[in-house]
Amino acid sequence: MSQPLSGRNILIVEDETLVAMLLETILEDMGCTPVGPASTVDEGLALIESGTAMDAALLDVNVAGVKIFPIAEALTARGIPFVFSTGYGEGGLPDEWKGRPTLQKPFSEGAVHEALMAAMGVERV
Repeated sequence: MSQPLSGRNILIVEDETLVAMLLETILEDMGCTPVGPASTVDEGLALIESGTAMDAALLDVNVAGVKIFPIAEALTARGIPFVFSTGYGEGGLPDEWKGRPTLQKPFSEGAVHEALMAAMGVERV
């Protein structure tokens, strides 16, 4: 089976260690290289501003009690697609961020794959 996301660098911003580890494993299984994970908004912004190569990002909406939107804005400014991850689904997002690919926790490997493909505009093979 072809892996259309193989070789892609994916930023993870997630404050729950077990969830971050699960995402790393899922990404590695898809042939991606995890970047991070960052467990705070400041860490995520530092990775973005450092120029670290990234093709997309998985963003927990609420990281250590802080909303993720400064990272979403920084990624948008750089043209880097991203997927929100939240226990509330898209309904928990402010209006200006609705319509973005969103994973509802708990999520499956298939859901992560589909959301990243949608965010990156990658066609199914």
